[in-house]
Amino acid sequence: MSLASSASSFSRRRVTGMAALCLALCCGLPGTAAQAQTGYPVRAVRIIVPQTPGGASDALARIVAARLSEKWGQPVVVENRAGAGGNIGMDAVAKSAGDGYTLLMSYVGSHAINPSIYKKLPFDPEADFTAVATLANVPFVAIVNPKVPVANMKELAAWAARNPVSFGSAGNGSVNHLLGEMFNAYNPGAANRMQHIPYKGAAPALTDLISGQIQLVFTSLPSVAQHIRTGSVRALAVTGSRRAAAFRDLPTIAESGYPGFVINPWFGLFGPKGMPPAVVRQINGDIKAILAEPAILEKFAGLGAEAFESSPQDLAAMLKSDIAKWAEVVKASGATAD
Repeated sequence: MSLASSASSFSRRRVTGMAALCLALCCGLPGTAAQAQTGYPVRAVRIIVPQTPGGASDALARIVAARLSEKWGQPVVVENRAGAGGNIGMDAVAKSAGDGYTLLMSYVGSHAINPSIYKKLPFDPEADFTAVATLANVPFVAIVNPKVPVANMKELAAWAARNPVSFGSAGNGSVNHLLGEMFNAYNPGAANRMQHIPYKGAAPALTDLISGQIQLVFTSLPSVAQHIRTGSVRALAVTGSRRAAAFRDLPTIAESGYPGFVINPWFGLFGPKGMPPAVVRQINGDIKAILAEPAILEKFAGLGAEAFESSPQDLAAMLKSDIAKWAEVVKASGATAD
């Protein structure tokens, strides 16, 4: 073969190879173009959920982890590390290497409220974490035992003014607890009647509600969506600014006669401090793409959650704002972790 024909053959092979590489990068075989640029991930990624299985954080983390695993071609493992209002799992992430292989499934409850509830935290909720991506807004819902003779929030307030009512929560200072105290503040006549019962997690509070040991719980909609559908609990209203797509007949608390009672917690991913900016951008971009997929939107909607994507900078700003906002609510309620 002549030198000219050899050079031509090599040139054709190089063009073909370059085309195949471009096709693989564009089509995600095996990874995305962003992965090729960052080299991430090359091994398993774990998402730590600082709450017990079965709640909104756990459900959302597992949906997203499964899709990321497919997208990245690497295992994405969800690990539940509950305790101390979420502080145990958060501390584990804060003390991990900032390489992107350990992420935190966080939400406003543990990340923005705990700084006001606990006198001393083993981490700084802002400085020790890298904001990565938001996943969803998840309204909470007021639910009662089906034997409680009320159908809406106004009837609940009137009934609570005449009868002893206990409301359960995932613990002192949790979102569940503070929502109950907020409702008490709207109903001073009922405040003397509604007694807070803290539990070690939302699941045991729900168990006691269903069995009739307590009468009321404010909890995340995804954690009780199936119980609402089967009738084992009765839902009265959601805390969001608008009705949940999966429960259109369920009013908001604001439209039930309590204007201004609007709480719509965000859920999102954080990592330890010092994560490479390129890795943060890649994860954020991949999450954004996932949240646009109809199958993911359908799964979120089935839980009563709404997909919510933002930049890492916006998530960090929301966290800072919510820490200040919830500090006022905590102070007014007198809630502590003691």
